[in-house]
Amino acid sequence: MEKQLKIAIQGVLGSFHHQVAQQYFGEGIAVFGFNTFEEVAKSVENGTVDFAVMAIENSIAGAILPNYDIIDRHDLFVVDEYYLPISHNLMALPGQQLSAIREARSHPMALLQCKHFFASHPWILPVDDVDTAYVAKVIAEQKLQGLAAVASTKAAEYYGLEILARDIQTVKDNFTRFIILQKDKPAPGIAPTKASLKITVRNEKGVLAKLLTVMSEHDLDLTKIQSIPVMSKPWEYTFFIDTLIADEGQFKTAMDFIEAKYGDVKIFGAYQNKK
Repeated sequence: MEKQLKIAIQGVLGSFHHQVAQQYFGEGIAVFGFNTFEEVAKSVENGTVDFAVMAIENSIAGAILPNYDIIDRHDLFVVDEYYLPISHNLMALPGQQLSAIREARSHPMALLQCKHFFASHPWILPVDDVDTAYVAKVIAEQKLQGLAAVASTKAAEYYGLEILARDIQTVKDNFTRFIILQKDKPAPGIAPTKASLKITVRNEKGVLAKLLTVMSEHDLDLTKIQSIPVMSKPWEYTFFIDTLIADEGQFKTAMDFIEAKYGDVKIFGAYQNKK
């Protein structure tokens, strides 16, 4: 009998993470929901699950920078990525009017993506909560009137809520990039076309410009670069970078050169670009 894969997600059934887990791994998986991304990472690190699905950036709201740090601290590997079109919907207990809703709760990233909707519906107060579908679950279980969730149509179906407003995200062409994580370094396979990196540069004049020049000279096209200060080393910075790879040999040469000349390199994963 084939082993059932165990997949960790942030959130509950009906969440966008759950949707990605099913679309990526298939319906016959065991899904473990956690309240925080930190708990998700720990479950992979300690072997409770085989893989995790983790949101890393959104086309409207930008990168979820703390998640790069979580991946780093738990020594996890990025094995793949998945882009999900995001539709946010305002939902509540059946039979209520939009005018009766006084508060809408959801994950802060989801609310950020719906700023224009709330600006045009000022009587509805947006309030941060732990997850999109979790709010839908609470509303259904506790029969809460006057409260709405911002979540997926799948969440409305799961918890029997009525959608009062559809596609309320500010930009309709809205995507979230998710990454697939595992504990062990994956075996070499098809030549990668994208990589996720952490580069900690030394405190030297012009070092970032030199770093970017090296990457450009080796045909590495950056799709994301985020910086955070190194707390234990004042004026030194860590850069979380996603880069496209045209040639794997050039990529390896660039990483070796950067490590020798400019700072420490940690490769979270090299995989296939899905955009």
